Order: sequence, then structure tokens, then C-alpha cells
Amino acid sequence: MVQFEANKGAIGKAYKKDAKLAMEYLAVCDECFITEQEMLLNSSGEFTIETEGKTFKLTKDMVSVKRFQKTLHVEEVVPNVIEPSFGIGRIMYSIFEHTFQVREGDEQRTLPYHAEAMTKQGVSHKVDDSSGSIGRRYARTDEIGVAFGITIDFDTVNKTPHTATLRDRDSMRQIRAEVSELPGIIRDLANGVMTWSEVESKYPIFEGQETSKKDTTEE
Repeated sequence: MVQFEANKGAIGKAYKKDAKLAMEYLAVCDECFITEQEMLLNSSGEFTIETEGKTFKLTKDMVSVKRFQKTLHVEEVVPNVIEPSFGIGRIMYSIFEHTFQVREGDEQRTLPYHAEAMTKQGVSHKVDDSSGSIGRRYARTDEIGVAFGITIDFDTVNKTPHTATLRDRDSMRQIRAEVSELPGIIRDLANGVMTWSEVESKYPIFEGQETSKKDTTEE
């Protein structure tokens, strides 16, 4: 370490009551400043400092430079970095917005007919295009409380008019109706206008598919 070593007696004799200002200034000087003033002190025998509007001329008999090593057992550091705290949600939103992109041709993509029709009827729905057997999909939707399920099968594709099955969660029974009628049926069931028993009396009970994937391939 490098610091000024002031001769309090000599400085006090020269500057009287202002001597305290000079000694306080010398106590807080950094190593670079001390080295520069040491060179002046060695070459000309004096150097000048200014503090609080007063000028002090210091000579070799008033101040010297002391170099020594000091062991620090505890060092207090005041951080100069601001670390704001906020939740993970804002970070995720920023990542999503930063990585969002629209692929070429996305504007031409449309919902399947039955999903689009459900939207127009104001019926809340979700298209399940996940892998797995139809039985597993039924079980999964039953667990989360989905009341009705529409299934598009090979008969829907191969036969006209195009029909699909509608399944009731509570009874686990299914009927087959034209695709265009299904959104209205579900809307009436959800609003309590029609009961499932009335639906079964009006539409044929689904027993099984009449066509298969092989029939579709051959066509």
C-alpha cells in the first residue's frame, strides 16, 4: 500500500487551524496521485494541493510517502451492480415474444370443418390429434370432465353424406349424425335444450365402423 505520512507538527505550525483540512485531504489520496506528488517532492522538494477553496504548499519536512504491505482479514465491498428482482413469468413472455415467428403459408391454414363450425356456434372445444388409441383418448377426456366428444373415423371420409360419432361422457354411448348437425346438437345439450335420451331417440346408435383404412386406400 502507498499513503502520505503527514508531519502534524510541521503542518500545524505552518497552517494553524487550516492544518486539519490538509491532513484530511492527504489521508484520502489514491496511489496514482501519491506517486505523482512523490516525484514532484523528490525533484523540487515541494508540491501543492487544493481543498475547499484553500491552497497548501507542502514540503519534505511536512509530508513523506510511506509504502508498506497490509494484511486484510475482512474487506467490505459496496456492490455497484443493480440486481432487479422479478418473477419468471416476465422472462418467459419475453422469450416467447422474441422467438415468435409466422411461417410462410400460415395465413392459409384453417380449422377442420367441424372445429370451425363449433366455433361459429359458440361451443368451447379442443381438437385432440395426439397419438394413442381412441379408447385412451376417451379415458383422458373423461378424466378432465369433457362432456361430449366427436370422433372423425373412416366412415366420415368414405361415405356420403359425411357423418361422425358423438359420444356422451356419462353413459359412454355414441350416436352417428351428419357432421353439419353435430355443432347444433352439442350446443343444445350444453344449454339444456335437449337431453341425451332425446338425442338417442332421434339419431342412430353407433355400433361400429362399416369401412376401414383399407377401403380408403383402395379408393
